[in-house]
Amino acid sequence: MNQRARILVIYPDLYITTIGVFEGNHLLYQQKIKHDEEELQQFVQLIDQVPYRKQAIFEQLDLDGMNTSRFISVCGRGGLLRPISGGAYKVNDAMLYDLKTNAYGEHVSNLGAILAYEIADNLNITAYIVDPPVVDEMQKIAKYTGIPEIERASIFHSLNHRHAGRIAAKQIGSAYHSLKLISIHIARGITIASHHTGKIIDVTNGVDGEGPFTIDRSGSIPLKGFLSYLTEQYSAEEDFLWNHVQQDGGIKAYLHTEDPTIIRSRLMKEDQHTKEVIEAQAYQIAKEIGAMGTVLHGEVDGIVFTGKINENDFVIDAVIPRINWIADVMVFPGKNDLEAMNEGVLEILNNSHEVKTYVAEEAN
Repeated sequence: MNQRARILVIYPDLYITTIGVFEGNHLLYQQKIKHDEEELQQFVQLIDQVPYRKQAIFEQLDLDGMNTSRFISVCGRGGLLRPISGGAYKVNDAMLYDLKTNAYGEHVSNLGAILAYEIADNLNITAYIVDPPVVDEMQKIAKYTGIPEIERASIFHSLNHRHAGRIAAKQIGSAYHSLKLISIHIARGITIASHHTGKIIDVTNGVDGEGPFTIDRSGSIPLKGFLSYLTEQYSAEEDFLWNHVQQDGGIKAYLHTEDPTIIRSRLMKEDQHTKEVIEAQAYQIAKEIGAMGTVLHGEVDGIVFTGKINENDFVIDAVIPRINWIADVMVFPGKNDLEAMNEGVLEILNNSHEVKTYVAEEAN
């Protein structure tokens, strides 16, 4: 591959589309395109935003003098698809159909592959996604719940977990596929994963309510108590109840704030209630890390923290003393999604990995 060739990566979020341009492993250019909230509200469905965001990307690239003729591929943020193994996938018709019809749920991440495809099509190059959030490499035994009709699902920050695992492998001095690691992604959501010789064999699914409580999610809660709480407090629609635990729970419910600067200030003032809540969150995170250690039979080569580390340093500081006896702890600040996406495409272009094909789930 020509090292001067460039890869465009696209990461759509709720009110921002982040784009980056790489030459090899070098991030040449990055820009956050902020979208006006009122303008986005004119679109009935998320999918309707595609032409608007696509135009904004081309306009930004043109404004900043980026020569699009030098792009050799485009990589978009992976969205909600059927469960698939990790790796890089060429965007195809089956993938586009599932994303455009919200076959597995509506989420802003669904726009990534669609934007990548449409921009790549305009430039007559190929579009990819890498390690979407539905990567499912969980071992079968990890999917049991105790209710045969309900199975645990694998939905997590797969892109950043895998990238953090690879960085850890370089620091340890071993191949990623030879290691057993535990990774913790801390941001608005918290997910914890077990890496076993190149595969992520168990995860806490924060989207479905598993794991420790977060800044605004309740995390795992006693089922009997929750059912009793619903019976006593509400006679409302399922969506309202789900939003209650996914948006109004966690630290927000205890401290009535989501702002890490306010939380840090209270901790510095030795506010006992704040200290206890943060210690409780750290306790839950550490307990889940310990559980992932049992998944790996206690053979853990490293424990890796990634995500918004600087915002949550007071939590991590409380977690580390509980778990550093298990294995060496490594901390890699930042969401490295752009780098991880570029890395996945480079592996395809350099022929070190095979591109994968997304196949629609067969109807029963």
